[in-house]
Parts: sequence; C-alpha cells; structure tokens
Amino acid sequence: MTDTDLIAAAQVSKAWPFEEARKLIKRFPQGKPGGEAVVFETGYGPSGLPHIGTFQEVLRTTLVRRAYETLTDGAPTRLIAFSDDMDGLRKVPDNIENRAVLDANLHKPLTRIPDPFGTHESFAHHNNAMLRAFLDRFGFDYEFVSSSDMYSSGQFDDALKGVLGGWQAIMDIMLPTLRAERAATYSPVLPVSAKSGKVLQVPVTVVDAEAGIVRFEDDGDVVEQSILGGLAKLQWKVDWAMRWVALGIDYEMCGKDLTDSVRESGKIARALGGRPPEGMIYELFLDENGEKISKSKGNGLTIDQWLGYGSEESLGLFLYREPKSAKQLHAGIIPKTVDEYWQFREKLPSQPIEQQLGNPVWHLLRANGNTQGDGDKLPVTYGLLLNLVGVLGAQATREQVWSYLGNYVEDADPAAQPAVDALVTTALAYNRDFVAPSLHRRKPEPNEALALTALDEELAATSDDATAEELQTMVYEIGKDPHYGFETLRDWFRALYETLLGSPQGPRMGSFIALYGIANTRKLIAEALGPE
Repeated sequence: MTDTDLIAAAQVSKAWPFEEARKLIKRFPQGKPGGEAVVFETGYGPSGLPHIGTFQEVLRTTLVRRAYETLTDGAPTRLIAFSDDMDGLRKVPDNIENRAVLDANLHKPLTRIPDPFGTHESFAHHNNAMLRAFLDRFGFDYEFVSSSDMYSSGQFDDALKGVLGGWQAIMDIMLPTLRAERAATYSPVLPVSAKSGKVLQVPVTVVDAEAGIVRFEDDGDVVEQSILGGLAKLQWKVDWAMRWVALGIDYEMCGKDLTDSVRESGKIARALGGRPPEGMIYELFLDENGEKISKSKGNGLTIDQWLGYGSEESLGLFLYREPKSAKQLHAGIIPKTVDEYWQFREKLPSQPIEQQLGNPVWHLLRANGNTQGDGDKLPVTYGLLLNLVGVLGAQATREQVWSYLGNYVEDADPAAQPAVDALVTTALAYNRDFVAPSLHRRKPEPNEALALTALDEELAATSDDATAEELQTMVYEIGKDPHYGFETLRDWFRALYETLLGSPQGPRMGSFIALYGIANTRKLIAEALGPE
C-alpha cells in the first residue's frame, strides 16, 4: 500500500474521524494560509479533577487530528489543552477534604485560591498539574494553555478590546437568550474586584474600549477599572468565542449539553471578526439505568474504575464508537468491550485498506503515533478468564489462574505474556466485585441431569490433551441428541452455564473445559448432580 492509496481510501472513508477531518479540508482546500498548523482545542474546567469526560474529549479530538494528518499527507497540526482556570469558584467540589480553604475563597479566580492539598501555588495549579499528568499518562501530544496566564500576561488584551468595541453586537446576541431577571444585570465582562479579589457578576458600562476601561459598582462604590492584564475575565460564551478568535482555533468538539453555547459563541466569534471552528457535538453518557451521568450523583464510572476492571485500549474502543449516540457507561460493558478490542486488532493486518480505515483499532493505534497494527491475538478471552475465576471463587489468586493457563496457553509465563497477565489481574478484580456476589448454581432439571451424566461419561473417556475444538464438538453432539429433549442448542448451553458456572451466560464450553481441565470439569458436573 502506498501513501496515495491510503489518502484515496481516507477521502471516501465513512469512519467518523475522517468525516470530521474532511470538514477541515473543505475549510482549507489549499491548506491553511501561510502553511500554518491547523489548531485543535479541548477545554477543561479545573474546579474539579480530570475525569472520563476529559479523557474522551482529548482522545476523540486526537483521532480527528490524526485523520486530518492522514488526509493531508502530514500537514502541520497543533492540539491545545485549554484550562479555564480564570473562572471564579462557584461551588466547592464534593470530593475535596479541606473544604474550609475553598469556602473562604468562593468566587475568586481558581488560580488565586490557595491549594487545599498544600502542594501547589493554587487550587487551579494543583488541578492543572493533575490534568497534565493525566494526559501524559496516556501519551497525548498537546500544548497546555492556562486561561489565567493568557489574561494576566496581556496575550488576550487585544481580543478583550475587541469585545468592548463589539459590546452592542454581543449584547444583541446574548440578551434574547436570557430570562428577564438575568438580562437586567448581564455583562459580557466580569471584572475582578480590587477589594475582595472576587469575579463580579455586575452590570458594566464601557468607558473607553481602546484603553480597556469599564465602569461598574463594587460593594457600593462606583469604580472605573481596566479589564486588561488579568483584571477581568469574560462570561463563558463570550470567553469561548474570544478564545477561538484569539488563538485561531479551527476545530473543537463538545457535549450535547453545550449545543446552545456553540450556536451563540459562534455568532459572537463572527461579531468579533473571526470564524467559529469546525466541530462535532457528541452525546452524553448514561448509567446502566439510562439516566444521565452526574458527578454530584456519583452514578458514573471513573477512569480508574474502568482501568481496574479493563484496559486502556478497551476504554478507547468504547469512546471511539458512535460518539453521536448516547451510550451506557457502567462496569457491565467492560468485559465485552475488552474482547471486542482484541477481535478488531486481530483482524486489522489482513483487512484491505478500506476496511482498515473503518476498524477502530486503526485509529486508536495512531492516537499516540503507532502506525502498525500487528495483529496480536490473545490466547484467551476476557470472558473465558472470568468464567475460570468465577469457578475458582472470589478468593482466587493470580498464581492459581496461571496454573490453569499452563494447560491452555503456550509459553504460559506472566513475563512472556504481559497482556494476558494484565487481563488476569483485571478479571480477578471484576470477579471479586461483580461476578462472585451474583453467582448461583441451580440444580439441573431431569433431562439436563441426563445430558450432564452423558457429558461426564464422554469426558471420562477423553484424553487430557484433547483440543478445545474436539471438546466443543463433544458438547455439541450431546445437545443435539433428541434423547435429552433440548429444543435448541441454546437451551443446552444455558443449562451448562447455570448449573456448572452459576451464570446465565458463558464461554465456548470446549474452551472452558480445555482451560479448566477435564478432571476439574468432571468435579463440577459431580457437584451439580450431587444431593442438595
């Protein structure tokens, strides 16, 4: 495959990163003027710690960035991770222990509030450091930009003067979107009080747009003050638009909850003489009950929780898929997603280029600069491991699991199979927390008992080195025998899962028997057939 073949396939690929990237191609048919880099942006509010929403936005934006680079044969790009750390703290996060420090500094810019953790210059500096460590952990290529730095250093000063100069146009855009009470006091500019250090929500009058001077009331006093050099910040929608114009942002995606903000900020960007970026509005996550995930409710799933039960690659696959559709995010989806990732990865090298570009793994590998899909195949699935540790019980150990893998996996050594070893660790945790508490092995029905007896007799006559396929055929033949009265093979396999494994679902039984061992499987059958 040549680069020409790749670009030609990318130009017509229906994979969503390419569809998004083609918006930028349409915007810049001849490339960005002067050969400048196309600028991608993601935003982060550092009033709390980074979370799965932060990860998904940076990952998805990176996927579009890489798709654009593919389409343009390596045209320059940049990714800005922007921290809105000039915001005033409106509410103390629930997960902060030393709340008194924050309670005493409500409404001050986040970079001017002491760090309750006692490790950084400010609360925002602490959370910004967490963000950078978080993004570095996953190998993202980005440039960190602080809102406070941009305001305080004067780099936003010209843009702020533009806001004052376009004051009436901005008010005409915003006021119709506000309730009457809010509209009466609305101002695009939020001055920082020289008295209290707080970000003020007060009516503002423009005195001198070019000098950056405004007038407002602060605790009973009428004040004339510059908005330049960090002495003010902008309201959210105006701030977003100003940033797009000042930083030359060409692409930024956001969640469905910001749909109105995108529309109004886009209008403001045009009023400021700029152009809003291209972007995608993605759907939000739901919990297992179909309710919107809320940090305050705690009904979501954190990155650390996902990685405790699954893998970084599987999380990437979950986030890649159908970003414009609402998806349930809960622990129950992790095992299937882990196995599906490896299925996609195994297929990649043998697929023609058109199919590769529709394979999520092609995009995920490139997110961090890996352009080769090596077709790795794990010798055991996560689902099969879960069934094994489910039988072993909640107290199963890593060493126990590997002792069984020795009968099933060639070169069964954790050091030689790090991906499998990682899967073992997460399977043990998942089993302990979700599977073991819910397992219940029911007694077999009479016809099921007859079939289990037949299976036991067949296993007794079978060599220990029988392959998984041979064992699967054996199980299959018993289920198809009309003597045992199963209407479908599915009924037979459900009986095996429920009576031997204690679960309504399970693996290919041939693979399970090969992994668990014939003698151990016969013990399971004996327990199922035994007295109550």
